[in-house]
Amino acid sequence: MAATPPRTPFLGLLPWPERQAVARALRTETVGGLVLLAAAVVALIWANTPLSGAYTTIRDFHFGIPALGLDLSVGHWTSDGLLTVFFLVAGIELKRELVVGSLRTPATAALPIIAAVCGMAVPAAFYALTVTVGGGSMDGWAVPMATDIAFALAVLAVISTHLPTALRAFLLTLAVVDDLGAILIIALFFTADLNYGALAGALAGLAVFHVLQRQRVKGWWWYVPLGVAIWALLYNGGIHATVAGVAMGLLLRTVPDKDEERSPAEGTGHLLHPLSAGLCVPLFALFAAGVSVSGDALGKVFTTPEPLGVIAGLVAGKILGIFAGTYLAARYTRARLNPDLAWADVLALATLAGIGFTVALLIGELAFPGTAVGEHVKAAVLIASLTAALLAALLLRRRNAVYRRLYEEENLDEDADGIPDIYQRTEAGGA
Repeated sequence: MAATPPRTPFLGLLPWPERQAVARALRTETVGGLVLLAAAVVALIWANTPLSGAYTTIRDFHFGIPALGLDLSVGHWTSDGLLTVFFLVAGIELKRELVVGSLRTPATAALPIIAAVCGMAVPAAFYALTVTVGGGSMDGWAVPMATDIAFALAVLAVISTHLPTALRAFLLTLAVVDDLGAILIIALFFTADLNYGALAGALAGLAVFHVLQRQRVKGWWWYVPLGVAIWALLYNGGIHATVAGVAMGLLLRTVPDKDEERSPAEGTGHLLHPLSAGLCVPLFALFAAGVSVSGDALGKVFTTPEPLGVIAGLVAGKILGIFAGTYLAARYTRARLNPDLAWADVLALATLAGIGFTVALLIGELAFPGTAVGEHVKAAVLIASLTAALLAALLLRRRNAVYRRLYEEENLDEDADGIPDIYQRTEAGGA
């Protein structure tokens, strides 16, 4: 009788190169998440003080180049312009995951993709059910679908949990797939009247971008003007301009040539990731999170079907979707859970994924532009994210002794050679 093939460990020790890449990404995201958290707090305080008029005036102030169709408010410049940098970094990270990361093979990609897809579909279903029962609008069905990795990591930093790298990496992969789903939804469902001439120009620009990469052309003076032109053409073409960021991120080469220290994607990501996490996303949050938290406004959040659907989707929908998707995928793909962890850890991670700040706010603006419902939906995103953060903190702190032990084992380096001893023991055991 043929031997049963070994079951693939799930949430086990990451390969050393993959762990180094994940650690670099998580370090920047964590710092950026703390800045993002501070920006959101400033926005809420500013918008609910006697200086709220100044907040609105600055957010709605218009400037730009009207002749090029780019006369935008400060709020729109942050959502359509600065978030393009965020989505460019997301595109680079997605390309890295697809080429050299956890999504490069069907066997390793299946579980996080299934978990992420369930983590998007179930919250949308919760929203749809809530607004159907309450007689609300379906326009916001995509709002509770996105996870904000930076905000989630900021929560981990605040509660001082020693979450193992594998759990953090799984959360990062979920967020990467979430970002892809979000940008596809924005591109397909939140488009204005299409200008086919401008879209043709944007596609031509992307084709030139691709050729420059294939021909190994280097120099920011080629790519920055071209990228700005692609962004402007896509904006005037009627598709949300952040799509340009993901498209260019996916076109950048991920594998370095023999004479390159790092690939164009890695170099660009290294340069832009701190800018995105430390400036672009916090500025977006500053002008997107300024909503009224008066008693009447909070009452509307819990009595109006659209914001109530967002809360149900981000909190209950995310937990159920990601946990059930992960459990079923592990069961049917022969993935064995790391024996040092428990399904309670996956449940806590699913709860943490209910923090849907940046992209959820963006989709909320697109779904309900300039309406009172839109403001209530923004408030719902903030409330749901805070609720998810508090629930996750309770669940994670309960297991922090286990996490601390695993963290110390992962990072012990008695011979001080820069590589944790656990990797050398693993290699010796497999020799």
